[in-house]
Amino acid sequence: MVDFFRKLLGKDKQQPEAPRQVDMVTTAPLSDQQVSAIISNQNLRYEMKQLVASVGQSVGKQREHNEDSILALTSTIAGSAESIPFGLYIVADGMGGHQFGEVASNAALRIMAGNITKKFHSYLYNLPTQALQESLQEVMENSIKEAHRYVQREAPGSGTTVTAVLVLGQQLTIAHVGDSRAYAVFPDGRMETITRDHSLVKRLEELGHLSKDEAANFPHRNVLIRALGQGETLEADIFTVPFPTPGYLMLCSDGLWGVLNERDMYRTITEAPNLHRACQSLVDAANAAGGPDNISVILVQMIG
Repeated sequence: MVDFFRKLLGKDKQQPEAPRQVDMVTTAPLSDQQVSAIISNQNLRYEMKQLVASVGQSVGKQREHNEDSILALTSTIAGSAESIPFGLYIVADGMGGHQFGEVASNAALRIMAGNITKKFHSYLYNLPTQALQESLQEVMENSIKEAHRYVQREAPGSGTTVTAVLVLGQQLTIAHVGDSRAYAVFPDGRMETITRDHSLVKRLEELGHLSKDEAANFPHRNVLIRALGQGETLEADIFTVPFPTPGYLMLCSDGLWGVLNERDMYRTITEAPNLHRACQSLVDAANAAGGPDNISVILVQMIG
């Protein structure tokens, strides 16, 4: 199983560290202060690589129902061989004003997650009997296209954004359409947008018709030029980049990034004691700023 993943990632096997010798082992209950100190310690060292993830979501302050859908699936299998983190994270935002937007986002998420996890199920939880016939990018592309066809067939007239990230080892393979986003958040203060918005305002900015400040205040920022379920064919962005280490991966709908600037999002993430608190604080901040749309966020960190 590990050999299969190593071939996909193109990495040589690392020799495991020699076991440490322990002369004496004692156990004792920890005090509340000791437990708190351990949890809050940001310099903890982990001997195996693993993914830690958390999510946050809210209907917002001005919507009656939720058209966002999110999925966070994290798996760790470790033993005598090298551990290889596996994670699948998806944010889908049903298009406002389109019939069954919430149906489209949920269906797209489930179709993609089902197809992707089916491809990897035998390699994660059984002994693999044959090699995967598709590349990681092909797996993501085929999954998002099948979700597109399903939404067109079962919920005509609807649409959704999709930002899906498959984490395998220390790389991200991304399938993206619409204006939900993936960010890389680094401890040195950088917050980089990994995905490109498929929106009218972004296209006008790229063509030089709008400045960055003008784009931020453009009155039709929610108009998309690409969405899953819309149009005969789907042109999704499919690409692979390294996992932001040290740092965080963040996926979110425009109910978050459209309300909070990057400086405020970065501060909220880095000042939180853990990922769960960071997600909830981001949602709270977006609601405090008016909460004009549904809010979804996923934060992922690789430790070890």
